[in-house]
Amino acid sequence: VGHAVLAINGTEVNGRFTADGKDVLEFLGNPANYPVSIRFGRHRLSSNEKLMLASMFHSLFAIGSQLSPEVGSSGIEMLETDTFKLHCFQTLTGTVRPRALLCFARAVCARPSSRSCIVAPGIKFMVLADPRQTGIDALLRKIYEIYSDYALKNPFYSLEMPIRCELFDQNLKLALEVAEKAGPFGPGS
Repeated sequence: VGHAVLAINGTEVNGRFTADGKDVLEFLGNPANYPVSIRFGRHRLSSNEKLMLASMFHSLFAIGSQLSPEVGSSGIEMLETDTFKLHCFQTLTGTVRPRALLCFARAVCARPSSRSCIVAPGIKFMVLADPRQTGIDALLRKIYEIYSDYALKNPFYSLEMPIRCELFDQNLKLALEVAEKAGPFGPGS
């Protein structure tokens, strides 16, 4: 349930049509096209679905931070289901402002650390992965390193804006490819 045809013979499929405009059902109905290689999977999340997931996780993260018996708890670091794990790495950098509530789209709403000031934690990096995938903590730290090197050090980048940097994109893609090649079954799984 939830799976769809993503590609036929290496050609991406969007809905009922391939990238080159062929109808998938007609293509599969023609015996001359066989043998055929079909890739199934779940569709990629839309921008709205990504925002909804991040907002939902943000709320759970904030509640987890507040309910934790540990003083200064960092909140939820991993949300595990039977089909995926959502890993979160929150940077340590933050801002301190006297008697001001700081709330950023990418950070947890601040909570008082004392009576006179509020601390806003840093940015959250999230990775949605196969439950058997290992090495996600290292991947999250690598993503943070790439973000620090190619976004934060970029004089044209603003925290509230999407990252538009070719070197950032290239290095992020490389880090994800390395993690993917490591495979889902690491030591201890």
